[in-house]
Amino acid sequence: MRCVFRKDSANRTAGLPPSQTTWWRAIVRVLRSPLDNLSCALFPASCVLCGSPLPRLSSAPICEVCWTEFPAPSLPACLRCGDALNEPSALCRACRLAPPPFVKAVSFGLYQGRMRSAIHALKYDRMHSVARGLGRMLAQAISQLAAEAPSAMLVVPVPLHRSKYAQRGFNQSRLLAAEALRFLHKSHPRWRLTLAARPLMRLRATGSQAGLTPRQRRLNVRGAFSVSDPARVAGRSILLVDDILTTGATARAAAQALIDAGADSVWVATLARAQRFDRSKNFSARENAELLAAAEPDQAADFSANLPSFRGQPSF
Repeated sequence: MRCVFRKDSANRTAGLPPSQTTWWRAIVRVLRSPLDNLSCALFPASCVLCGSPLPRLSSAPICEVCWTEFPAPSLPACLRCGDALNEPSALCRACRLAPPPFVKAVSFGLYQGRMRSAIHALKYDRMHSVARGLGRMLAQAISQLAAEAPSAMLVVPVPLHRSKYAQRGFNQSRLLAAEALRFLHKSHPRWRLTLAARPLMRLRATGSQAGLTPRQRRLNVRGAFSVSDPARVAGRSILLVDDILTTGATARAAAQALIDAGADSVWVATLARAQRFDRSKNFSARENAELLAAAEPDQAADFSANLPSFRGQPSF
């Protein structure tokens, strides 16, 4: 048994007159400390990330220290996809050679360390309680778009195939999107963000992306998405939400399906971003060939036109 409880003190004060809310919260604060000590003594629990004992009641089995240790990007980033660059530049090599169908992609932090462990706890250990804290982080990532994104957007989580959904029992992207919107409706009340979980669907069960090359990832998800209700997205600006963005293959494929269905624009927000290095000036002819082979047919000519300017550069 864990010393983990839901924080519902705010709900208890919802029906009280304003004059009584202050003293009720004061009572809760006074009583909470001894209750924390007693409960944690009777039902001790440890942080699922670092193993340290939890000192007080918590809605999720993650200690306060671990919540502060989620890695943030420190390198310059591509203005289009958010990929890390090894030197200041506007766009990464992939976005220059094959512009993605989405306008911009943002994320909260890097997919490593505490972030990786927390996402695994949500997805594979089914610890839904951590979604609230992760959803707050996703909301911070989405807020980066507030100054440039449209004032009204349809929020579409990246779907799971029905076989994966049956196995897992929930879609982590939808859960994170719902939690993020709870925070955004308070922090950005004029930003009209509407959750729409059904318009986008995954047509086939794609294999795991782990361990695949960028080309293999793109081929793996090509044609994997479709829009079930084109009228729902036609002429709309879409915010595509997922938990992790690695090479951007999934985001590209899903965004392309939305654009083909008539969406006006697609923006992407993920909780985490796998850190890679832009190798604009350090790549091989083989990598160019793989990128060209993985491109959509209408992008192949652009790829070929851009490749000569990079030939002769050192590779590693």
